[in-house]
Amino acid sequence: MIRCSRSVTVLVCLAWLGALSGCGQDHPVPWSGYAEADLVYLASSGAGVLSTLQVQRGDAVASGADLFQIDAAAELYGKQAAQAQQSKAAAQLADLGKGRRQNELKAIKAQLDQAKAALTISSTQLKRNKDLVRQGFIAPSQMDELEAAKARDTARVHELQAQLAAAKDSARPDTVAAAKAELQAAKAQVSQQRWAEDQKVRRAPVASKVFDVLYRLGEWVPAGSPVVVLLPEHAVKVRFFVPQEALAQTKVGQAVQYNCDGCKAGTATIRYVSPQAEFTPPVIYSNESKGKLVYMVEATPDDQASEALKPGQPLSVTPAAARS
Repeated sequence: MIRCSRSVTVLVCLAWLGALSGCGQDHPVPWSGYAEADLVYLASSGAGVLSTLQVQRGDAVASGADLFQIDAAAELYGKQAAQAQQSKAAAQLADLGKGRRQNELKAIKAQLDQAKAALTISSTQLKRNKDLVRQGFIAPSQMDELEAAKARDTARVHELQAQLAAAKDSARPDTVAAAKAELQAAKAQVSQQRWAEDQKVRRAPVASKVFDVLYRLGEWVPAGSPVVVLLPEHAVKVRFFVPQEALAQTKVGQAVQYNCDGCKAGTATIRYVSPQAEFTPPVIYSNESKGKLVYMVEATPDDQASEALKPGQPLSVTPAAARS
């Protein structure tokens, strides 16, 4: 309580009281907020029984550490079947690049030798009978049969020669291209099954702390359902709400100070200002109630003091310029 001396005029007392009341304006009413975290929810793309759980709530994990595994027996069998199909396609493609086996080539060569021998016999008979016809011992009509026999044996020799050449060559280009496409499809199927199997094992993407574990060993986990929730390092941010009359002075990149009960004060930099207004309690908007409009703002802590913040912890925030 301030007491003015009688020797001091009333005017001086009033000026002193006005100065003291003005000092209170250097400490603006702080904005309400809380600590928020960008959590990482890890799930498997396939359903199954949770067969392995290697972390518990509160554990610190390094980047790449194994967290959990869903039973992947179905994916394993699918991968084995795809690998067998790939081996089959590769063998078929390799076979198309080769000729016939040696035993098959020998059989064709033997048939060709037989055809050549038959052609020699038919040619010799035709030549001999031509001389007999000129001498008048054989009728000319028999020459037609001998010439037909020679033509038949000649065609047979040409046929077997073509078969032998084809047996030594590889398959046609179109057939080889089709086999290559089948092999590529088999490889893609193997990769798909391997990816599905790998999805059943989840690892920490970054160094984190295990925020929560949502399933236990032996439980059925639906596809896409998170099993482990991670809190990465430096993932806690400051979220607070400013009234609409202070929105014009709240900019991205601006520094603010946050305080909480039982923790060290720190500073943060505004990274996001919501373009949409919210209401503190539910009200009907009017000129009289616009004072209840607030805007959500998010800021990133600037120092290591943020490590002490816990998600959901209440905070009070003021502009950094008002710290003095």
